[in-house]
Formats: sequence, structure tokens, C-alpha cells
Amino acid sequence: MPHSVTASSIMPSIARRLWLVLLSVALLGGCSSLYYNTMEKFGYEKRDILVDRVENARDSQNDAQETFRSSLERFQSVVDTPDTELKDRYAEISDAYEDSKSSAEDVRDRIDKVEEVAEALFEEWEDELGEYQSDSLRRSSEQQLDETRTQYSQLISRMHDAEERMDPVLEAFQDQVLYLKHNLNAQAIGSLENELVGIREDVDALIRNMEQSIEESEAFIRRFREGG
Repeated sequence: MPHSVTASSIMPSIARRLWLVLLSVALLGGCSSLYYNTMEKFGYEKRDILVDRVENARDSQNDAQETFRSSLERFQSVVDTPDTELKDRYAEISDAYEDSKSSAEDVRDRIDKVEEVAEALFEEWEDELGEYQSDSLRRSSEQQLDETRTQYSQLISRMHDAEERMDPVLEAFQDQVLYLKHNLNAQAIGSLENELVGIREDVDALIRNMEQSIEESEAFIRRFREGG
């Protein structure tokens, strides 16, 4: 007896096809216009992709905050535990540095993706202003474009401020790892304690900047969703 076709049996097939299409687009790499066109065919406009990427950037900054906090605590623990083997101490702060570096790279990648889709969205929006027949609707859309650009400019500026704050922290972490790598002795461990004060200040400043960027991201997301 032939099986009946139901909505539940069709949906997984559609989902698989969508997944394969998106995977193929992703593997092409660098062809943003093809990616956006493909997504639009499935009902995902550039504004939707922008909101998703801002959310991803916000989440990556949240994760980075926790990673940098944890790394600082791991550096501090190395100083506070004199009975720990020196090689174990080196491994601990080396892992902390690598975790922070990986987290920072993820933040940078997310910010790049936000900029990429924002540029495409604003270019398309501006081009389509010329297609209006109604002057009043065109002016209204142009005003919305200007307002969105202004808020986006504030958002991306906050993101870059936070991004730049990561560099001095990573550089300080790397210096300590390199120094301890080639000076595995108690005196080298003691030198870390002197540096931790400055590193802690940099981490605190980084976290404050990231919190501001996260707040700006959430305001941007709310505006788009309320406007949609």
C-alpha cells in the first residue's frame, strides 16, 4: 500500500534542501551577493541577516567578556599558588592566552560580518529610493535610512572601540607567556604579579567598552524589530 504524503513528511525534505543550498553558498566563500540573493529567495532579507549578525556579534562579545575575565583569574592563580610546578604554571597561562586570542578573533570576525551585510543593505536601500513614484513615501524611506545609518554608525563605532581594547590585553598576556616560557623560575613568577595590576586595568576597561557595545547592539536590534 503506497505511503500517503503529509506535511510532516515534506517539511524535513524542504529543510534538507534549504540546508544544502545554504551550505553550497557558504562553501563558495566571498560571493556575498549570491548568498544574499539565495537567502532572499527563502524569505530572509538583508535587514534580517543584519539583525542576526548583530546578535551574533553581541553574543561573541558576551563570551569574550567571560573569557578575558577567566583568563585574568588564571593569571592571578599562577601568582597566588607558589607550590604549583613551574611548567604547570606556564601551561595554565599559555592556555588562558590562547583562549583569549581565539575569543578575540571570533569577535573580530563577527564585526566584519556585520559591516559586510550593513554595507550591502544601505547600498540597496539607497538605490531603491529612486524607484518610488510617491515623493512622500520616498522622503519617509530616506529619513528612515538616515536614522538607521546614524544608529548603525554609533553601533559599529562602539564595536570597534571594544575590539581595539582587546589588543593591549592580548599583548600583555602574550608578553607574560613568552617571558615565563623562557624564564621558568620563581623570580619570573614574581614578575607577573607586578604586571597584573596594569593588565587588570586593561581588562576592566575592555569589559566596560564591551558592555557599552552590547547595550548599543541591543538597542539597534530592538529598533529594527519594532520597525519591522
